[in-house]
Amino acid sequence: MMLPLKTSAQDVSNSESSYLKTVKTFADNVLRYGKDTYGPDLSPLLADGINVRTKEPVRWEFEDNSWVISNFASQQNLMRVLTGLTALTGDPKYRKAAEETVSYMFEKESDTNGLLRWGGHQFVDLQTQEPKFDDRPHELKSHFPYYELMWEVDSSSTRKMIEAMWNAHVLDWEVLDLNRHGEYNKEMGELWSHQFKQAKPFFQGRGLTFINAGTDLVDAALFLYRRTSNEGPGTWGLRLYEQYVRARNEKTGLGVYQYSQPVQLEEPPKETPLTGELTFSRYGDRAKNQFGEKYGDIALEGNVLWGGRVRTLYGQSSFMLLYQSEQLDDIKMASKIRKWVLSGLRSYAERGYDSERNVFKPMWSDGTDLSGEVYPRTGYYGRKGTPFRAIEPDGTMLLAYITAAKLTGGEDIFWNVVRNIMIDWKLGDIGESIGTEPKLNFESEISDATILTAILDLYEITDKEEFLRLAEVIGNNIINAHFHDGFFRPTTDHIYTKFDSPEPLVLLMLEAAKQGRPEVVDRYLTGSGSTDGEPNLTGPPGRPSDDYFYRETYSDGKSN
Repeated sequence: MMLPLKTSAQDVSNSESSYLKTVKTFADNVLRYGKDTYGPDLSPLLADGINVRTKEPVRWEFEDNSWVISNFASQQNLMRVLTGLTALTGDPKYRKAAEETVSYMFEKESDTNGLLRWGGHQFVDLQTQEPKFDDRPHELKSHFPYYELMWEVDSSSTRKMIEAMWNAHVLDWEVLDLNRHGEYNKEMGELWSHQFKQAKPFFQGRGLTFINAGTDLVDAALFLYRRTSNEGPGTWGLRLYEQYVRARNEKTGLGVYQYSQPVQLEEPPKETPLTGELTFSRYGDRAKNQFGEKYGDIALEGNVLWGGRVRTLYGQSSFMLLYQSEQLDDIKMASKIRKWVLSGLRSYAERGYDSERNVFKPMWSDGTDLSGEVYPRTGYYGRKGTPFRAIEPDGTMLLAYITAAKLTGGEDIFWNVVRNIMIDWKLGDIGESIGTEPKLNFESEISDATILTAILDLYEITDKEEFLRLAEVIGNNIINAHFHDGFFRPTTDHIYTKFDSPEPLVLLMLEAAKQGRPEVVDRYLTGSGSTDGEPNLTGPPGRPSDDYFYRETYSDGKSN
């Protein structure tokens, strides 16, 4: 149970909180300075970000080209902000801007099958309204698009896009060999009518079945199933996630980041001083090449449990799939997904979590502890002699374990992971169980948007006002630490603002919770996007990823 409804949207607009005022200021600035003013035929599209001082848009400059980046896949949190503002204030202009963007993308910026020009390797240049790197593939990896808005604007185009996305990424439906890269304008096949035969885990295939791409495909398919009751996308979405589950280690229940191996087309070099020479999938499984001689058959990419991939597997992916299970009306399907995800999180907590240090041990999925060991040779994962490092939990992992605790009524193993993480982060003690009184730290200096989302979830689970108060502390910290000159940035020293930053969305979630109506704001799902500037852009002025812009600071020697 949440707080009772205290005020109407009209009342709120007359007595706005600092959270609502902040987000309104941000959104007004985005609509003013981020709008398309660049080409002969103006569109409703928005730039991805701007230089806060000059108000110039983020531009990708390479050789003689200069492009204004508008990547709709990197604006999904922003779209949620705009619709949430209209819901809380009653002002239609924000949602209208979001709807116009969706309509334009469907009408002007999609391929012959309806697949949008967006994602990790595509963007639209606002000067020409044309996609750049047109020969590059489609890619979504932990983007978690705002399909609800798209469906409300144009359900037919949303359905076509999701079907085209699956068609583009699945290379062999019989074994669900898929690739993180999808082919545009690919001839539409049988789609949900394909035959399926489960292949043995870690079969050799043409694709790379990364779970960050796989989770986006499952997300899209289950959304379509919920909205249409067409069993096809639901069946295939469930089958896809089951491939990851079936590839888990039989003894430990741990893993996996992928359930296949790339076909080896060339013999890998025996040794090289450069990691780049051993990153190519044409040499086969990259973990096998680097670690197989020492660790044997367990050394496969899918069995790697260290590095950033772990946060995807046991953070973003686990959280998103549990969230999907909550949205499904199909109780049988929801229960199956929930059982799979919870068993994975449970196994990882039991075998991997070191509560005294608040870290997860670096391991192979068979439970082999790699703490204290080093890479035996140079390869995809890094240079020879690099230590296997423990994984510090982040906000997405906290969210996953909080959701697990919620769905199990506070099962001890999940609750204790959450409790230990929060104590280590000096957020206070949430208590021995859901029913006990928390002792929280209202002097916390944390200003992390994902952690704020997690605290709001604890408020929902426990209905204890202390969590809402802690959420307000973190919300205030976010404004003080990251809201500068009308935009959100890591610090005042950062040159560019990224409009899709999660801070304004979670502040809206906080505002909605304070008003007792959290359901009116579409929640932050940990999704994010970046644009890869391939082909072969290697440093400024040709940058390999637009993340480069948002890391730039004046202390780097920049003057404006």
